[in-house]
Amino acid sequence: MPLQIPADQRRARLGVRHLLSDRVTGRSPAAIAGDLVVLHATDPATVYLSVAARSADLTIDDISAALYEQRSLIRMLGMRRTMFVVPTGLAPVVQHSSTAAVAARLRRALVKELTAIVPDADKWLTDVEDSVVRTLRDKGSATSAVLAAAEPRLRTSVVHAQGRSYGGPAAINSRLLNILSAQGRIVRGRTTGGWTSSRYQWAPVDRWLPGGQPEVPVERARMELVSAWLARFGPATVADVVWWTGWNLGDTRRALAGLETAPVDLDGVDGLVLASDTDAVAEPEPWVALVPALDPTAMGWAGRDWYLEPDHRAALFDRTGNIGPSVWCNGRIVGGWGQGADGRVRWRLLEDIGAEASAATAAEAARLETWMSGVRVVPKFRTPLERELASD
Repeated sequence: MPLQIPADQRRARLGVRHLLSDRVTGRSPAAIAGDLVVLHATDPATVYLSVAARSADLTIDDISAALYEQRSLIRMLGMRRTMFVVPTGLAPVVQHSSTAAVAARLRRALVKELTAIVPDADKWLTDVEDSVVRTLRDKGSATSAVLAAAEPRLRTSVVHAQGRSYGGPAAINSRLLNILSAQGRIVRGRTTGGWTSSRYQWAPVDRWLPGGQPEVPVERARMELVSAWLARFGPATVADVVWWTGWNLGDTRRALAGLETAPVDLDGVDGLVLASDTDAVAEPEPWVALVPALDPTAMGWAGRDWYLEPDHRAALFDRTGNIGPSVWCNGRIVGGWGQGADGRVRWRLLEDIGAEASAATAAEAARLETWMSGVRVVPKFRTPLERELASD
């Protein structure tokens, strides 16, 4: 009979292992990112706010230093073609388990669209790619606008997603830079604005990471990534692993087959856990936390009913499944938060958590507001409750 791991034990693991039940001191931004495997970075502010939710002593400047000076963290496309900030040591695993395949798909799509307007589109695109990398090596770093001025072919326009509301003609500039980044040839460097900006300087990978991305066999990279994820997010279902990685079921099962796992019963649902991770985790002291939109904990599993009441989804998620800023209490999502035009952090509970936990939520909101130093963060994907709180 499989080991039973009920929801309260999963919530205890979440609180302790994701550093939400007790914020840490003396832990670097890269170490905190590693505790979550990777940090979601589609919205640049998420990286900073995810660290802030878990650290008692790191500042905005500390996180920026890890990204741009120490370079212990790197931005890259990865699982599910999503932008992440990845500890540099894990970057080759993400690259070869996930990102290289993303690059190949993105490039095939662009070549197909270019075929209608340039002869031998594949060869033409290779020439432009090589030209961009040479330009970056000459300049050291550059924005996309500077690169387009130096290599005018980046302004070539193609019709993207023809017939869809978001489609139409657009220059290949950003798409080609994304492809080069996903290939591991260039990287997103320092932003041209503040910590909430999504405008980056681009740099050749070998000037950012001496020696570039080491080679890792695909199958080994997949096993290492799943092992790291299960150590921090397990137990989980196979469906959770498929969703988080973005791989097909066959590739996921092959990666899992290379690991020593144990079957578990997750309140009547079949799950698995690393065989070395079957001992119970002690229940932490009561805790609350305010995490940002797209936080890696909130987006960690496909099956979320054990930490999210289905009735809360409409207020906290947008129409495409992106979660907004959320309030957590003892391993469950119990509300949301947002900022008004004055920068004040406003929050609302969607269920009764008691006076003591409510007071702790107010204190955490005040701490976060002070940490942000007057900067207002508007999530890239806005949700009904966040919009409402921001307009109050």
